[in-house]
Amino acid sequence: MLPPVLVAYWYGDGALEPFVISFGWTLVTGFLCWLPVMNRRKELRLKDGFLVVVLFWFVLGLFGSLPFMLSTNPHMSFTNAVFESFSGLTTTGATVITGIDQLPRSILWYRQQLQWLGGMGIIVLAVAILPMLGVGGMQLYRAETPGPMKDNKLTPRITETAKALWYIYLGLTILCALAYLLAGMTPFDAIAHSFSTVAIGGFSTHDASMAYFQSELIETIAVVFMLLAGVNFALHFIAWRSVSIKPYLRDPEVKAYFFVLVAASVIATVYLYFSGVYPSFYEAFRFGVFHTVSIGTTSGFSTTDHFNWPGFLPVMLLFISFIGGCAGSTGGGMKVIRFLLLVKQGMREVIRLIHPSAQVPLMVGGKAMPYRVMESVWGFFAAYVAVFSFIMLIVMLSGLDQKTAFSAVAACMNNLGPGLGDVGANYADVNNLAKWMLIFSMVVGRLEIFTLIVILTPAFWRK
Repeated sequence: MLPPVLVAYWYGDGALEPFVISFGWTLVTGFLCWLPVMNRRKELRLKDGFLVVVLFWFVLGLFGSLPFMLSTNPHMSFTNAVFESFSGLTTTGATVITGIDQLPRSILWYRQQLQWLGGMGIIVLAVAILPMLGVGGMQLYRAETPGPMKDNKLTPRITETAKALWYIYLGLTILCALAYLLAGMTPFDAIAHSFSTVAIGGFSTHDASMAYFQSELIETIAVVFMLLAGVNFALHFIAWRSVSIKPYLRDPEVKAYFFVLVAASVIATVYLYFSGVYPSFYEAFRFGVFHTVSIGTTSGFSTTDHFNWPGFLPVMLLFISFIGGCAGSTGGGMKVIRFLLLVKQGMREVIRLIHPSAQVPLMVGGKAMPYRVMESVWGFFAAYVAVFSFIMLIVMLSGLDQKTAFSAVAACMNNLGPGLGDVGANYADVNNLAKWMLIFSMVVGRLEIFTLIVILTPAFWRK
């Protein structure tokens, strides 16, 4: 709450009070929770770990909504404030706010800061915390796939691992802000957009998002840093420590990540040009590549109303967001490593049909994967589809049409943000029941399904 106080004071935007009050309430509540147990020391159990991870997002999301409710511009209902707060912290980027350009600078800063802090939390969660609990993409990636991360920790202690990741994240943010600044953004916009770019969030300080700047250079910088943020941050650390790009070149997930985005960019560019959406091939390439990378990495920035593009293209881009970024990145979706393993498993089943007696190992990066790896991937995929279907049915029950409901749940569960239909531009007109279900989908997607589901089971609470 304190950085927005400084921003409000610096710009004199009149929005200082909501953050001061929110800071006070948060501090007092935290102190009252800590006071009764301040002298107790106890080792955390596995169950405690699950609970702490889930409460991290829910408690911060609820308290993070206070400034939105207390502010006069915008003055938001409890539901809308919680939606905006969770959307920021989970780096989803879906918004219920219109007239963003008229908001106080401190509110604009706060929205961007929520995403940046959430992005850092996601990396530490994915690389350092979830593997300890036995769930999450990095557990699969670090323990079961070949390459530079196999059987290795970044550093011996979890605190050192978190610190190393923090340096990488902060370094990328600073480089992104400097690049935006040199490309013509104001210092405020450069810092604000570097927050949401590296966090793969998608919030902007303008209603028009990246289209506000009308700059090809800024769009190019955004594409570069979105791509970098979608790569496993553990690989960034190893590449930086070894002063080499070989970790990227050897990694099967990174290869698949770039293959999907390049292939989708080519399809988008060719379709936009030959369908006559843009008169020149260069314009089709510019808009096609930007939105493919933005949606494919689950960033959610836009330079045009892509949801109004004709034909299959908007739906194809939405489907790519299901793949998302690499494990251990700030990207959402199911993660590239899972998608890669599912494809390879499908290919193996085809070969088994042709040669029923053949022993066909599942190979990734030249090494065979244990059978239990595919069990965990199929389990995750089944849970993902089941939870997605349940949430979509409730959202449709609330009154949204099928296209809007499907895209809204997909955009929130994949932590993408913008959807199709009535949620292409924003979520302001969505009813409250649907908003609460979408909030749930943001969290369940960000926590990689099982982390949240496990604490909802009766077995978790049995002694």
